[in-house]
Amino acid sequence: MGEGIAATSRFWLGAGAANGLMAVAMGAFAAHGLKDRLSAEALGWMKTASDYQMWHGLVLLAIAAMARPAPSGPLRLAAISLLLGILLFSGSLYLLALTDWRVLAAITPFGGAALLIGWGLLLWHSLRRSRSP
Repeated sequence: MGEGIAATSRFWLGAGAANGLMAVAMGAFAAHGLKDRLSAEALGWMKTASDYQMWHGLVLLAIAAMARPAPSGPLRLAAISLLLGILLFSGSLYLLALTDWRVLAAITPFGGAALLIGWGLLLWHSLRRSRSP
């Protein structure tokens, strides 16, 4: 993936890398910097947020790698949905853990739904491609 990569694929590569970086940083921050300051429940939210952010960041890297020159159709929509899901799901859990502002818990299911839609679009893309000549 050198200079031949399209700007949109480069964006998804960067988005995946940024999410991986943040997932590691937030997981380490929670495990080492916050373990004595947060409740077990809040630490669990941080771990869940970090795990989901990492896995879905890796999927964004896969989309960037397999979508040459750039993702289109369901694959592009999957990437958008996954990024939105990461922001809403992991973001709301991080904020919930750090602020204990319980209203944020209402956002988390929307993030989860966006992640599910992203996976569904990836499935649709794979089935649609397998039927093409």
